[in-house]
Amino acid sequence: MGEDEGQRVSVDFGADFLMRWLEASARAVEREADRLTELDSAIGDADHGVNLKRGFTAVAELLAKEPPATPGAVLVAAGRQLISTVGGASGPLYGTLLRRAGKALGEDERVGREQLAEAFGAGVAAVSQLGGAQVGDKTMLDALVPAVEGLRSSFGAARAAAEEGALATVPLQARKGRASYLGERSIGHQDPGATSSALLFAELAETARSEGAA
Repeated sequence: MGEDEGQRVSVDFGADFLMRWLEASARAVEREADRLTELDSAIGDADHGVNLKRGFTAVAELLAKEPPATPGAVLVAAGRQLISTVGGASGPLYGTLLRRAGKALGEDERVGREQLAEAFGAGVAAVSQLGGAQVGDKTMLDALVPAVEGLRSSFGAARAAAEEGALATVPLQARKGRASYLGERSIGHQDPGATSSALLFAELAETARSEGAA
């Protein structure tokens, strides 16, 4: 078992891995778009699912048409596409996450899970700075921050931590974004941004599992 775990941890990834992840994420967002919009209708503008579906569909189309050569270039291209095609707050936030992560990866042709964790950590820090939010404010950061910490251990841990973080937003009162305008009425609703963030890390874990990585 120990040997198998060592082999799984040592797996590294090229640009094709992140392209498959983003393509899978586009399919997942399309599948869950109505649910994301329903969550957003309770405490936001009721457009989260629609906006993300448009953005990630555009990302998948771009990557299929012009496949980048490195993992970092994949994330930078995806981030730029999201910023240019997604309205509302989610485009700039998710775009910043991916762009900053891509820049952190640099020009390496292969990257490992720990490198991805560090890169996404840089992306999450940029998202926090852009939105002025932190864990506990009932935003996507409630899923992203624990996901990055989990990713330092395994892809499965990142998925579980993101999903737990999203669920943990239900009893919180929103302190940032449009939901914050509702005050105590935001309590009892799951944050749509945290939910979509958990969805992306679930797809990352599935993509990694198909590669034999933990």
